[in-house]
Amino acid sequence: MTEVTLRAARRTDATTLAAMSRDLIETGLGWHYRAGRVERLLDDADTAGVVAVAAARIAGFAIMTLGADHAHFVLLAVRPAHRRQGIGRRVVEWMIATAASAGVQSVHVELRAGNRPAHAFYGALGFTETLRLDGYYAGRETAIRMMRLLRRPGAVPEAWSPPTFDNR
Repeated sequence: MTEVTLRAARRTDATTLAAMSRDLIETGLGWHYRAGRVERLLDDADTAGVVAVAAARIAGFAIMTLGADHAHFVLLAVRPAHRRQGIGRRVVEWMIATAASAGVQSVHVELRAGNRPAHAFYGALGFTETLRLDGYYAGRETAIRMMRLLRRPGAVPEAWSPPTFDNR
């Protein structure tokens, strides 16, 4: 198996991440996360991005926005050839550590209701279903909103420490 390393997403990754979003996330919904939009997300100080690199190619990535109380996964994808190798788990765990370090109390994500593998994936990582949103995707597909609680509401966040990359 090829070694996979994690690193912060860069503005120069935007074209690749946009293409992955189009092909792996937005299929059948139109293409909303083009390179310019991904660049703007990565330029935003309240956004975190991570990529998983295998054999000098981006195998997976995630982009998450950070708010005062909660974080939100905007995009997350792993190329089909790299799935079921722990890449998605590592990317999500890195982003959860980032969110916890930022002091947020919960992390949220939406996924297509018919995407059973994604539902099981997030469930295994401690996310619980909180809501179903009819017509969320292009007015025709239902979304499931899931959340992972990082700390109790009102609890004081632990001291900040930067997340580290686990380059196994």
